[in-house]
Amino acid sequence: MNILIAPDSFKESLEAIEVCEAIKAGFSNVFPEAAYTLLPLADGGEGTSAVLSYVLDGQWRQIQVHDPLMRPITSKYFLTADGIAVIEIAEACGLHLLTKDERNPLIASSFGVGEMIVDAIDQGATNILIGLGGSATNDAGAGMLQALGVKLQDAKGTALKPGGSNLSQLHSIEHQALYNLLSDVTITVACDVTSPLCGPTGASHVFGPQKGATPEQVQSLDNALGIFAQVTNAHNISKTDCREFEGAGAAGGLGFGLMAYCNAKLKSGFDTIADIVELDKHLTSADVVITGEGMFDAQTAMGKVASGVAKRAKQHNVPVIAICGAVDRPNELSAATTTTDDIKSASIDESPLLTSLQFETDLFDIVVPSLQKLDSLEQVFANADRNVAHTAYQIATALKLGKNIAAIKSR
Repeated sequence: MNILIAPDSFKESLEAIEVCEAIKAGFSNVFPEAAYTLLPLADGGEGTSAVLSYVLDGQWRQIQVHDPLMRPITSKYFLTADGIAVIEIAEACGLHLLTKDERNPLIASSFGVGEMIVDAIDQGATNILIGLGGSATNDAGAGMLQALGVKLQDAKGTALKPGGSNLSQLHSIEHQALYNLLSDVTITVACDVTSPLCGPTGASHVFGPQKGATPEQVQSLDNALGIFAQVTNAHNISKTDCREFEGAGAAGGLGFGLMAYCNAKLKSGFDTIADIVELDKHLTSADVVITGEGMFDAQTAMGKVASGVAKRAKQHNVPVIAICGAVDRPNELSAATTTTDDIKSASIDESPLLTSLQFETDLFDIVVPSLQKLDSLEQVFANADRNVAHTAYQIATALKLGKNIAAIKSR
């Protein structure tokens, strides 16, 4: 039996490769003779470079860059042997780099992302894969562009200071140095955010509050990004107006900066990673695939790893098992509110207890939470590997029981 193990990470507890190893540990106790392929996955956000480092030949590179408040820090990216640099923007401008009191999207800069790109090019990278997610910035990539040699100036010809709020003073742009730098470089952005740059569903309104912006600051930032887009278009930086493109508002507008100035192509995060690691090729020889993620919920269908694996597996007629940290079915009636009369009065097709599972039954053969008992969040995270391994063991035991029963009945 060929078992493909292809999960996402369990945020705050297990890296994707650790989830793989825990699932294998549980299954191999029951099926030691099976062939196991471990294929950790990601959706383009945090953890993407680590996932690709397990399946691609290359090396980590550590460099000094500037954090969102322009303080020196050490960041890293993965450089493959064939010249692909895998950069996560959170390494340089991530929200996790700031304390709650330090969060200030008015002044936070993406400058460090540009420094990582420059270093990758200096190291010979001709293809750069950038994972968007977890940013503390709202500057539409202005800081990144300044690190790449773009001059953003006010009406007096003075260089703009860091931060999205200062884009309201933008008057002129000099960008020739950028074209020289990127002339032989292709940039692909892994992103599943669909927000445009501005407006009620744009970068500032949707993501600004979690980065520390007040309602007044959100509107100010939105206006500033709008000015940035207007001046960008006036200087004919891009052949098209990118501000309304899906993903332009990702990572505080970094999606816009990358598309408009760097001719970057935004692609589905999961699909990009799945293609690089040749998920479909692995599925052709798999008898079953086991995937998973920290929280299986309504967002699972929105480009996350588990649903992405399941959709591709179904194209190959491969059964899909999902082992997750927790499973949240928001449309399911709880035991506390559901009565026997409720269930009796509903037909099988109409029962909320069943219709809420439609998404699961369409894509997954088994979806199981790994939580073994009620416990503190700290203990749940600490015991995550054992919980996943034990759940995998129980599933494998059930599968073996089914095979034994089938064998008995066939006699």
